[in-house]
Amino acid sequence: MRIIFLFIFLICASLLGYAQYLQHVENLLPCPLCVAQRLAYWILGLAALLAFIRNPQLLARRIYGFFMAVFALIGAVVAFRQSWLIRYPESFECGISPEEAFLNSLPFAQWWPGMFEANGDCTDVDWEFLSLAIPDWSFVAFVCLGVLSAYVLLARREG
Repeated sequence: MRIIFLFIFLICASLLGYAQYLQHVENLLPCPLCVAQRLAYWILGLAALLAFIRNPQLLARRIYGFFMAVFALIGAVVAFRQSWLIRYPESFECGISPEEAFLNSLPFAQWWPGMFEANGDCTDVDWEFLSLAIPDWSFVAFVCLGVLSAYVLLARREG
């Protein structure tokens, strides 16, 4: 199981690193929903890293798996919501919103604004790969991470 925890951590760290590249090199500003997804990746990745370091037994492994699955589900819901907003932008205004003000007032946005400060518009599509935008790919990643987390949660074998 340790290898799965390490794999989840490395995927989350890679995705967060790529988000930093897109923001600071490609000048794509994160929106409030992007920042919420970054938070989900951070918490999911940190839980996986802690589990990798601790190498928990069955009960603790299931607790880690549960929390990781929950944060993967939360991230998937947020990514799906953003994907929906991209396709139907008239349904919701996401520019300077209460969500943005709230997220930017949280301590982690003050400590590390380059990672957690929301300044973008949720409906902007400035990057695509295979006709899918960033939140579409983020949704796919969260679903995959959720499946791995559910496997950790439900696996019967030790190790």
